[in-house]
Amino acid sequence: MVELREITQENYEECLSLKVAEHQKNFVSSTAHSLAQAWVSYHTAYPFAIYAEGRMVGFLMLGYYERKDQYTLWKFMIDERYQKRGYGREALGLGLEYLIDRFGAKEVYTAYLEGNRVARELYASFGFRETGEIEGNQVEMKWVVDGREL
Repeated sequence: MVELREITQENYEECLSLKVAEHQKNFVSSTAHSLAQAWVSYHTAYPFAIYAEGRMVGFLMLGYYERKDQYTLWKFMIDERYQKRGYGREALGLGLEYLIDRFGAKEVYTAYLEGNRVARELYASFGFRETGEIEGNQVEMKWVVDGREL
């Protein structure tokens, strides 16, 4: 069972130790960088540790991008030791549920770096669709709430 938990004094150091595989490092921010962004954007950033079977397995940060009036899947990673077990898919669903339940989000945006096939395929399999917007080397995707169960 996967769950999202707040980052606290008790678990932040473990969160800082999460790592992706060497070939994925160009696609994902470190959790230290992400937590720094969350601290600076504390009123619009919602960081969570991802737990599975009582172990921290990843990191997810949701947010609200005020300038564009958009809810976002901002940061997302599963530690290299726990990839390919379905934890990311479950955590993504929980994150979307959080934005819907807490804020009434009707759509959620994210982006993947060009070349990150794994992220693109995961998001697409969940119903995210490319918007046609590319900023730098980030391809924007949008997920629209359509009433189906996550």
